[in-house]
Amino acid sequence: MGGPRGRLISAPDRKNIVELIDEARGNGARLKPACEIMGIDIRTHQRWTKDGAVKEDQRPIAKRPTPANKLTDEERKEIIETVNSEKYADLPPCKIVPLLADQGKYIASESTFYRVLREEELNAHRGATREPIVRQITTHVASSPNQVWTWDITWLNGPVKGQFFKLYMIIDIFSRMIVGDEVWETENAFYAEELIRKATLEQKIQGRPLVLHSDNGSPMKSATFQATLEKLGIQSSFSRPRVSDDNPYSEALFKTLKYCPKYPTTGFATLLDARVWVEKFVYWYNHIHLHSGLNFITPHQRHTGQDKKIIINRIKVYEEAKKNNPHRWSGGIRNWFLPETVSLNPINEKEGQPIDIDRNYPHKRATS
Repeated sequence: MGGPRGRLISAPDRKNIVELIDEARGNGARLKPACEIMGIDIRTHQRWTKDGAVKEDQRPIAKRPTPANKLTDEERKEIIETVNSEKYADLPPCKIVPLLADQGKYIASESTFYRVLREEELNAHRGATREPIVRQITTHVASSPNQVWTWDITWLNGPVKGQFFKLYMIIDIFSRMIVGDEVWETENAFYAEELIRKATLEQKIQGRPLVLHSDNGSPMKSATFQATLEKLGIQSSFSRPRVSDDNPYSEALFKTLKYCPKYPTTGFATLLDARVWVEKFVYWYNHIHLHSGLNFITPHQRHTGQDKKIIINRIKVYEEAKKNNPHRWSGGIRNWFLPETVSLNPINEKEGQPIDIDRNYPHKRATS
């Protein structure tokens, strides 16, 4: 029969089990096999009947010492008030904790935040979607902003079924910052040319080495667009035919855009409405959005080099928190550092090595 091992057994059930075992022994059974059939071991039977009477389970009433790392009532209250505040109500703990660290404040670890949320039944999904996971692949390698960009076009729902607006968007793979965006009614190489010119002017990188990666759409491969890139000194790069994930950064960006809570799923009434909404999204994505691929740094902070100061400050906050409550830490503090390089696309099949822009285009070597 199925035994009661690992469960709290009530006093009546214990008494019943002991009586059945005693009855079996009275009919000639040995104690050990009788205990095994009832799902307890012989030592449990001995403990239950030690003083001649069946004892109640003492575990529920046992007094246990309070863990040294247990949250105080004040700390628990502060966590609940923080996650329910207007500022953090839509954010998960993995973003709340680093934001607090940026303000020089540490309440508890992410796991503690999640545990309190579960215990208080506040652990509803906070946000429309999880952050996209981008597979790390090689070929074009960026060690700073404005070395490798990717771009693509996605369709935004219009006022009626079957009508769409076209969103052109360029992202820097090192910083994940959106460096160019436009919304038009059609896909046209001319619009793409204007977008890339505008982006290079705003980033002040004319003449510097730059790879622009895209899929194999007609605006991307048009002769006039390629001529524009050549005049600007930009190296073209394309996804492999019939490979769906060779432009992962742009695809992940579009997923974030279309799954963010305020995306108008019913469509945009006019082209102007679409442009206004995209402008707000770009500001949020670049300046407010804590990017999980950047260890919860905003793309703008990464693009402008502010990330280094922020990371140093977070480390100081965590080290101070560990110093104040060492019993709450089983190892070192969280690793806040970001990788020094970001890569895109498969290795060069002939050489088996990543293609580095400075190595392959020495005449366009970036100046420090």
